[in-house]
Amino acid sequence: MHKSYGFFEEDELGRLGDVVLWRRLGRYIRPHAAGVMAAVLLSLMVIATTLALPYLVRLAIDLYITNTALPTAARLQGLTRLALLFAVLLAAGFLANFRQVTILEQTGQSIMHRLRRHLFDRLLAQEQAFFDTTPAGKLVTRLTNDVQNMHEMFTSVIVTLFNDCLQMTAILAILYTLDRPLALFMTALVPVTAILTWLFSIKARDAFRDIRTRIAAVNAFLQEIFGAVYLVQGFGQVRAVLDDFRGKNRACRVSAMRQVTLFGFFLPLLEMLGSIAVVIIIEQGGQRVLSGEMTIGSLAAFLFYMRLFFKPVKEMSQKYSIVQSALASAERIFELIDRAPRRPAGGHLTVPKLRGAIEFRDVCFSYGDAPALDHLSLAIGEEQRIALVGATGSGKTTLVNLLERLYDPDSGEILVDGRPIAMYDTRWLRGQIGLVMQDIYLVSGTIRENICFGLDGELPAADIETVVRAARLEPLLANLPQGMETPVGDGGRELSTGEKQLLALARVLLRDPGLLILDEATAGIDPVTESLLTAAMDEAMSGRTAIIIAHRLTTIRRADRIVVLDRGMIAEQGTFAELAARRGLFARLLKEERVFEDLSCKPATPSASPRS
Repeated sequence: MHKSYGFFEEDELGRLGDVVLWRRLGRYIRPHAAGVMAAVLLSLMVIATTLALPYLVRLAIDLYITNTALPTAARLQGLTRLALLFAVLLAAGFLANFRQVTILEQTGQSIMHRLRRHLFDRLLAQEQAFFDTTPAGKLVTRLTNDVQNMHEMFTSVIVTLFNDCLQMTAILAILYTLDRPLALFMTALVPVTAILTWLFSIKARDAFRDIRTRIAAVNAFLQEIFGAVYLVQGFGQVRAVLDDFRGKNRACRVSAMRQVTLFGFFLPLLEMLGSIAVVIIIEQGGQRVLSGEMTIGSLAAFLFYMRLFFKPVKEMSQKYSIVQSALASAERIFELIDRAPRRPAGGHLTVPKLRGAIEFRDVCFSYGDAPALDHLSLAIGEEQRIALVGATGSGKTTLVNLLERLYDPDSGEILVDGRPIAMYDTRWLRGQIGLVMQDIYLVSGTIRENICFGLDGELPAADIETVVRAARLEPLLANLPQGMETPVGDGGRELSTGEKQLLALARVLLRDPGLLILDEATAGIDPVTESLLTAAMDEAMSGRTAIIIAHRLTTIRRADRIVVLDRGMIAEQGTFAELAARRGLFARLLKEERVFEDLSCKPATPSASPRS
């Protein structure tokens, strides 16, 4: 069921360096520089209060607890004053930390909002071929998981990494004032810790990148399967799909366990280094206290500061892993943002109304190696009804795709109202083309919202009523208690296929297009609704150029001209009667259709069995 796709970022991951990533992320942070600076200033307050607390402990021990020269009352008063100052510093640190967190969270959310919007804009700018070959689940992963994965980096890492570096530097300076020999020992641990962190970061980046890739693959697989559950169940592929999912899920687990193993080794290693440092400080510091070279308060403060020193070291390693995970996501996001859209470049020409004269001049086009159109030339006059017929893959839909400028021809030229199609503004041109597909897309809203989908501003009720009558939607609305305000359900599940076709036709008519394209609009609906839709389409095609793509040939008898396509070329063209009498490809297709309809209507014999 699952397949490989033509493009995705995993092919390019690792190309962007950290410096490039940080520079690009800086563009999103720069508009919020004021908030970041406020968080930095608040972090200085947090650091100052944190580092003052061990110093107060030193004063309490040396000046009051062990100082027997002072009267007991004076010692108790001194301890009370230090305790009150301790409480004030704790409260100040709490308030500064609280305000810092709120500022960082607000800043991070704003950055995520901007990044997600930019990524979504870039996705919508991609050409149709990109979406043809890229799983929707992977795109959703980029917009949700990967963007959210960067949130923690912006909210709790960027400023706190600065805090940790500043705090470690300040602690080393304080330790040197307390005791130089012991401080030298602490300094010797810094390069060891830095090397371990660097080695850990290399492995962590690969682990996080692999996890994100595996999750994206699972999301894409689920998107594909949930969109075709009926196919999986109908063809008995449930077990095969389960096996495929187990494999992908197992790969996710292996990647996650690789990350857990890295953390499980690195974090206890840091804890062990900290514990060894405590043992050595107690042993060496104790000797210096006994020899009178160091006070008990200084030793206690040294131990406090040492623990404070290893706390940011441990947190920096954890936050560094968050950074690695976020940078892995940033790689994937920026690879997608950097992908240059290969959409056809549009011009700037707009006219009051598209007349609908279309001409294909020696057009060639291919999606891959096999040509979809092969030196095709076709002229369609204003207000003509042209039917395109042919076997699957003959090029019918490709002609529509080229008219809507989802693709550009490889060679040849397409003229609209006598001008090259590339001269027109692409958005305006698509607004002048009304397309009613066999598979109708409806938004999860009301019938009114679907009819007015994509239009700006409030429309006059009279205009909406006119298209409702023209689209023969009145019988449907009469049976609905809420009328135009009736919800259609997710994807229009509350409506039948024919009702969705009528609604789609009303949506197109409200835009009053100059060119109407009907792609097998009457397929798969009941006879009553088909008669309503046929009448609505006849009225809709009046006064405008219409292109009808049909597989049921009996539905195009009233077309002005029928164009029969075969392997990207025009095999024959003419009226229904002319082509039926020629005994060519159209006559053969018509005969096959009638035979198929006769067989479909023929009742089964009593002897027939499911196994026969």
